[in-house]
Amino acid sequence: MIRALLVCAGLFLAASSVAQIPAASVPPPAPASAPAPAVPRAWSSMSPQQQELLHSYQDKWDSLPPERQQALARGSQRWLTMTPAQRSSAQQRFTQWRAMPPEQRQQLRQRWQQFKAMPPEQQQHVRESFNRFKQIPPERRMELRRQWRQMTPEQRHRGVQRAPPPRHSLR
Repeated sequence: MIRALLVCAGLFLAASSVAQIPAASVPPPAPASAPAPAVPRAWSSMSPQQQELLHSYQDKWDSLPPERQQALARGSQRWLTMTPAQRSSAQQRFTQWRAMPPEQRQQLRQRWQQFKAMPPEQQQHVRESFNRFKQIPPERRMELRRQWRQMTPEQRHRGVQRAPPPRHSLR
């Protein structure tokens, strides 16, 4: 049970914050095929609500790289579909992200790419483990985080390797 909780804690820490594992000890994500080049997005192609959200970019919109234009357009569309509670939560995450040192952001980007390179079954297992971890009382989660931080990278790796297989619900 403790081992499973430690694994969940480790997955949670890897997904939501930067653990003290050196980037070199984590295998690189599998190479992906080259994405198609982004097409520039016309300012006028966005809804008035999107334009209002992105008004600070209007004067420089045409000089932004197409990838950035697409990302901003997608993000603004996603924002418009959120509930007030989701927006509040997202705003808190944006604030936390901006407060992080660049090295920590880069490490999180790498971990996200590693997660996205996982097979869908493994991604689902990580999500399920994370959700189980969230169900643990906050005091216990803090204790598990403390234990995780005190482990060496080798101990963490062994703990993750010994993790029980994912439990599949019968539907």
